[in-house]
Amino acid sequence: MKDITYDVRVYKTDAYKGKKATTYYVRWKVGNKTWKKPFRNAAQADTYRGEIQAAARKGEAFSLLTGEPVSWNRTERPDMSWYGFACKFVDMKWKGASAKYRQDIARALTAATPAMLASEHGKPADLTLRTAMRRWGFNTKQRDEAPGDVADALRWLSINAKPVSALTDDPVLVRTLLDTATTRLDGKRAATSTVLRNKTILQNALDYAVELKLLPVNPLKGIKWKAPKTSHGVDRRSVVNHIQARALLAAVEAQKPSGTRLVAFFALMYYAGLRPEEVVRLREYNVTLPPLALNEKTGEWEESGEWGELHLTKAAPFAGREWTDDGALREERSLKHRADGHARPVPISPVLVRILRAHLAAPYGKAADGRLFSGVRGGELPSITYRRVWAKARRDALTPEGAASPLARRVYDLRHACVSTWLNAGVPPTQVAEWAGHSVEVLLRVYAKCIVGQDEAAKRRIADALRDDDE
Repeated sequence: MKDITYDVRVYKTDAYKGKKATTYYVRWKVGNKTWKKPFRNAAQADTYRGEIQAAARKGEAFSLLTGEPVSWNRTERPDMSWYGFACKFVDMKWKGASAKYRQDIARALTAATPAMLASEHGKPADLTLRTAMRRWGFNTKQRDEAPGDVADALRWLSINAKPVSALTDDPVLVRTLLDTATTRLDGKRAATSTVLRNKTILQNALDYAVELKLLPVNPLKGIKWKAPKTSHGVDRRSVVNHIQARALLAAVEAQKPSGTRLVAFFALMYYAGLRPEEVVRLREYNVTLPPLALNEKTGEWEESGEWGELHLTKAAPFAGREWTDDGALREERSLKHRADGHARPVPISPVLVRILRAHLAAPYGKAADGRLFSGVRGGELPSITYRRVWAKARRDALTPEGAASPLARRVYDLRHACVSTWLNAGVPPTQVAEWAGHSVEVLLRVYAKCIVGQDEAAKRRIADALRDDDE
């Protein structure tokens, strides 16, 4: 059998003195690989070491996969290398996960895995190993298609990763795993959103290890850990006013060759509060424009000043070909916070009606499949295209100070400006939440800092109430 050997060497027990407790590590070598197992007290470590030595002296075969005598595996808890387990977790999640969440899982496991390396001998370059894990190892679709150098890196990882059981009764390793998963390559703590996301994914993975009976309990739940503070509110400094928005749209239109065809793209975010992944998926059948009115004096058809309506049914967030099931750059999914098949109506103001009608009348107004927006050469509208156009528009339309500020720095900030406008115009939050695709609770939490003038109105109402009492 290829997975067994009789070449075994047992070393002295190592004692690691931590701040709160001492951990005893039994170390032994099976073939070319060194193994170690932690224990909370010396007696347990000595007993386990003695059993390993006794099996080696009897000439028992040892497993190269578990490091223990083959006979033990028939009755003890199953074990698996960390890398093998991480791949199994990815495969379990793959079918039900969105393409973007598949990426998040791969990034989190890639960040955490260095803590689970048993050896550095022969280790590939850090960048090579990280890329191999993130793009191929932790990608169900790509794993079997890894090129030669990547396959070699993943093979090294599968041999040199610690077993999942190493996390049992070893709080030092568990904390190291968590710290590694939430730390940047430069040693600093990752962004708050990354920290929370990676911690959640890691905890889910260890829950799955318990489900597979690789661990008796989830060790991460026994670690005292303080979540970083996070703010969900929109920064008011990023929200443009109407004059600034119109100047930015004019700066977009002035750009060649993509500017003219993208005015409506940005206008849909500013006037209708759409997310970028909703705009790129928009088809002609999603748009209902009011009919033109006949001017009896001139005999010409012109805008009636009436409102239109959008009926959103799908979104298409960018993910990348290697993460989508069909190999497309974007994955079509149901609307955010909506069940499959649920649509979201959004009003089209008269100014947006004019912009959309002009767009639909232009040669680039719609693609063969009905999409309102496509690339200059047809096909998918690249996200890099509209980001570049927006970056240049900011430089052209804003002052140097404004361009250096957070003001409309992201395309998504146009949506924030729209929702803030609706709220400040006095539209009931329940209605704004429906149009924006939020719950009322999330809406008020996210946009609380963008609602202006409410404090003065409240003071006037209180003053009026007190005046009535005095009279």
